[in-house]
Amino acid sequence: MPLPSTPGPDWVRDAVFYQIFPERFDNADPATDPEGVVPWGSAPTRDNVMGGDLPGITRRLGHLEAMGVTALYLTPVFSSSTNHRYDATDYYSIDPRLGGQEAFGTFLDAAHEKDIRVLLDAVFHHCGYDHPFFQDVVAKEGQSDYINWFLVQDFPVSPHPVPNYQTCSGCWYLPKLNVQNPQVREHLFGAVQKWMNSGIDGWRLDVPYMLENEPFWEQFRAVVKAHDPSQYIVAEVWEKASEWTTGATSDAAMNYRLRDAILSFVSEWRGGGEAFAAELAAIDTEIPAERKGLMLNLLGSHDTERVLTHVGGDVAAAKLAYALLFTAEGAPMVYYGDEVGMTGFNDPDCRGAMLWDELDWDFGLLQWLTTLARLRRENVALRRGIESTLQATENTIVRLRHHENGDVLVVANRARTEDCIAIQGHAGRGGVDLLTGQRVSCDAIRVPGMGVSVVRLD
Repeated sequence: MPLPSTPGPDWVRDAVFYQIFPERFDNADPATDPEGVVPWGSAPTRDNVMGGDLPGITRRLGHLEAMGVTALYLTPVFSSSTNHRYDATDYYSIDPRLGGQEAFGTFLDAAHEKDIRVLLDAVFHHCGYDHPFFQDVVAKEGQSDYINWFLVQDFPVSPHPVPNYQTCSGCWYLPKLNVQNPQVREHLFGAVQKWMNSGIDGWRLDVPYMLENEPFWEQFRAVVKAHDPSQYIVAEVWEKASEWTTGATSDAAMNYRLRDAILSFVSEWRGGGEAFAAELAAIDTEIPAERKGLMLNLLGSHDTERVLTHVGGDVAAAKLAYALLFTAEGAPMVYYGDEVGMTGFNDPDCRGAMLWDELDWDFGLLQWLTTLARLRRENVALRRGIESTLQATENTIVRLRHHENGDVLVVANRARTEDCIAIQGHAGRGGVDLLTGQRVSCDAIRVPGMGVSVVRLD
């Protein structure tokens, strides 16, 4: 019987997330480099490897701590055949190219010592073509003990020109797992239990909507929450998140809808503040109020172009977008390298090697994100306050984060010139602009061009 819906892990409401693509973050142990590794910083391709590893993440935890990061989401770390590892060959082992089990344990301990939680990627819709169980089917066909672990149409198994077995999105190297088979579920849930026992703090569900008519994710949730209700389960969702915010399967979802709304307002000019407000209101109808603070809010990921690329290199626009992200209800997430101004179009370009030469960093952007994280940490309304739109015009929007311990206004201006904005319904009320330290009046809040004022009200 499924567990009843729970409010979800409370720690998420206070978190600042950071996403890492392990193969491209840092190479600290060349001894584990795979054959054919290319120099760090080479142009990323779908196939090349640069040797990023778990010791590399471990030695850079100080960078994340200084930013104010409190949680990490790692794309897959299980053994596989590719640089992205969305094609697992063993769910019970950490890829030796990342350093293996020992390096993972060291990393996890080091992260937890800094009060940084860790989420892993649950890629259970499919595995890799090289998975030994699938290869057993390739070799033994109908006589394989694993024939019912997959959905093969006929023999011999043929990946080309069109796979004669079910896959993920037609990718021949990603055979779909038959999760209706109890043996498959037992195998996957056993791995889930192993890594939770190792000390991880939750899971990001990869393409869960491809199994949305199956009971699999409800069963997955039961396993996870029976282990520890504070484990966070967040679903990859690109459209409406209604199906994934009830608590029946996941605690919340990746908020790509918010990403689209913010970037449309800040950089695409397809709609003004009124359209932005309407889109935010529509998103509110799709997410239960008690779940909104558990959403994983983002502007970029390994599946999108980088933020600075999206805004055409306009650092001011990127800063405004991040201000709207960090002050929104839900937990903000930064994709690795975006904090120092990395650029890149969609996969594979967005999966470049992390810049560790500080001469290449945009310190202004890094400081901005660090400041936004600090504002969240120091102001409970920005972490746990209920949000609403007070007013909007073509180039501005005013949002309120209301909390019993104090209210915070977020006043955003996408025009290139300064604006002076009177806050309707708050005449005579004053406060402090948390970004400048100056006292302001709601009768006339000055907001810089392509900028934001974050005001803690008296």
